[in-house]
Amino acid sequence: MRNMEQDIVATGRRKTSVASVRLRTGTGKIDINGKTFEEYFPLEIQRKTILAPLEIAGGNKKLDMILRLNGGGIEAQAIAARLGIARALLQENEHLHADFKAQGFLTRDSRKKERKKYGHAGARKRFQFSKR
Repeated sequence: MRNMEQDIVATGRRKTSVASVRLRTGTGKIDINGKTFEEYFPLEIQRKTILAPLEIAGGNKKLDMILRLNGGGIEAQAIAARLGIARALLQENEHLHADFKAQGFLTRDSRKKERKKYGHAGARKRFQFSKR
């Protein structure tokens, strides 16, 4: 266990989304790109996805979170934020590793969009075939 005198910084990624997570001792306030948590993620399922590592860690309401989310869609940003939070909590408490690993919070989803190929309409789609 580390002492929380300075901030804990971690990064999470998914597709083209990047989440920079900063944890510090505080009152449980969450700031995402200058907006409130509920304002940035209006759906309950997205908020639960992000806070899942905190619930396993014991529902830490003593931590302020500052998240900087960049790129991708809202869903990919939520999963990137979850990975970043899990990594940051792991720096604070190494004993959470087995629990996080079992839930899949430490696995980076490496799937990305496949590039478009020349001579094709997309990554795999062909141009329309005309017999005559």
